Amino acid sequence: MPVESLFPKLEPLLPQVSKPIQYVGGEEGATVKPWDEAQVRWALMYPDAYEVGLPNQGIQILYEVLNEQDGVLAERTYSVWPDLEALMREHGIGQFTVDAHRPVAAFDLLGVSFATELGYTNLLTALDLAGMPFDAVDRDESHPIVVAGGHAAFNPEPIADFVDAAVLGDGEEVVLAITEVVREWKEQGRPGGRDELLFRLAASGGVYVPKFYDVHYLPDGRIEQVVPNRSGVPERVHKHTVMDLDSWPYPKKPLVPLAETVHERYSVEIFRGCTRGCRFCQAGMITRPVRERSISTIGDMVENGVKQSGFEEVGLLSLSSADHSEIGDIAKGLADRYEGTNTSLSLPSTRVDAFNVTLANELSRNGRRSGLTFAPEGGTERMRKVINKMVNEDDLIQTVATAYSSGWRQVKLYFMCGLPTETDDDVLAIGDLARKVIAKGREVSGRKDIRCTVSIGGFVPKPHTPFQWAAQCDHETVDARLHKLRDSLRADRTYGKSIGLRYHEGKPSMVEGLLSRGDRRVGRIIRAVWNDGARFDGWNEYFSYEQWTENAARALQGEPVDLHWFVTRERDQDEILPWDHLDAGLDRDWLWEDWQDAQDEIEVGDCRWTPCYDCGVCPQMGTEIQTGPTGAKLLPLTPV
Repeated sequence: MPVESLFPKLEPLLPQVSKPIQYVGGEEGATVKPWDEAQVRWALMYPDAYEVGLPNQGIQILYEVLNEQDGVLAERTYSVWPDLEALMREHGIGQFTVDAHRPVAAFDLLGVSFATELGYTNLLTALDLAGMPFDAVDRDESHPIVVAGGHAAFNPEPIADFVDAAVLGDGEEVVLAITEVVREWKEQGRPGGRDELLFRLAASGGVYVPKFYDVHYLPDGRIEQVVPNRSGVPERVHKHTVMDLDSWPYPKKPLVPLAETVHERYSVEIFRGCTRGCRFCQAGMITRPVRERSISTIGDMVENGVKQSGFEEVGLLSLSSADHSEIGDIAKGLADRYEGTNTSLSLPSTRVDAFNVTLANELSRNGRRSGLTFAPEGGTERMRKVINKMVNEDDLIQTVATAYSSGWRQVKLYFMCGLPTETDDDVLAIGDLARKVIAKGREVSGRKDIRCTVSIGGFVPKPHTPFQWAAQCDHETVDARLHKLRDSLRADRTYGKSIGLRYHEGKPSMVEGLLSRGDRRVGRIIRAVWNDGARFDGWNEYFSYEQWTENAARALQGEPVDLHWFVTRERDQDEILPWDHLDAGLDRDWLWEDWQDAQDEIEVGDCRWTPCYDCGVCPQMGTEIQTGPTGAKLLPLTPV
């Protein structure tokens, strides 16, 4: 049956809300397909506001991959702000897609991409507005299958009650596989109902269905075991890895936002994965191995993307973009192609040991010479050994000296606070490092208008990293250290005014820590907090730490665990972790050995350039590192 658009009901309400343009749809690059011609229909959700969700690369790729298929339809939905949420409830309007304003409840699947755990309460809002039961076990065939993906899906246990399924790793191939399973089940007349469809997905070994796994706990609150409760369901679920990125040159038709968004550029992922081995970095661990896009594919993607979108900035993205084996040729080739145009190039934060002025000059050839961003992460040499960030102070000072002497005036440095084994002195050393950067900048440039911005985030131990066993630093200690650093810089008359300090308070990190390493019992807290009005927990103006702590205490009453048990407690090697049955390819023993090396301040090299150190990914996943150089060059564009 055709599904009617909700827009006639929605449109009269839009003048009453902030930024109504974000709910209108119709962006350049958007796709609207006839409902009746599709056998399988996906609603793809980024559980945050439009301005954050629209640029998300993962959603854009899946949106395009699915809509290219015959008989498949995909539309997008984002979290609505509380002002529109209230009006939708008052007027009986359900969660809708922005493409054709169709009700999310009418789709076959709701795919939710979690880049951060702080979007969990927004999922509950969307489910409630869609008229869907929170608990997956209470849904029937009339409700979409809710599938979680993204980095936070590598431990979906806190939301195991709310999602029907979760997918680990790259999504391009697995969404098509899921689509075919759903299509076949529908063509066969939906045999066995919703339960049979979920079983077919789980039996493939590539989709995790929480309802088919039972969690048993020990009297002290730790997990005793996680076991399948149905024959034919695998004991472990494995991540997906796309090995040939050149075969997936998406997005080909980037979405051009109607409203202002956090990133307004055409983004090309120049390689996926990272083997630098930074122990705090979940993204680097779970996306292994490194797989480079070829220079010719990158050139073709940029040419097509700029033509399709009209964006004036191209972002060359990856976890460590300057590590691409042909980054120099890529930057020069693209700079040559677009010299004299409005198209500029950008890299995300650059590793200190990968920076060179030639590369930076190529990237800024068409754009203004803005600030450079580096991420030492730790304030002392000792701290950087603990986290395996192999950058020494001399390298950093030499790099910024080169930048300042070449005409740059602004450098931004990223650090973390609350890292394992950290002391007050390690954090105060961040100020000393910033002072040395300013002093060197003034010396080599002969100028006083040198600036250094220090940005500090709270450290949260993440699953599938060597720090997954570590105790998270409590927020009182984190805040005290940050305030000492702030006071130290404010009191410095020589350098203080040249150093900008930005930091995040420790309380949001405590909640992120609860959600990132929690088990199924944390779902009670999420539900209670949502019932108490929690929304948009990733936004300072909406986040309430007290709301989380009070509801956690009530939800876990009678249990041998509490918020601090989940967050600030160190785990033993033999403890079963909530995500141990979910396989990111990393050998658990190797992760533990690396955690021991961290405490002994022992560094580990990058296996792209050194012998394999047995993290387990390549043999276990049947993959291999893919890097150049290929020797290829980008040819000049043919004038139209």
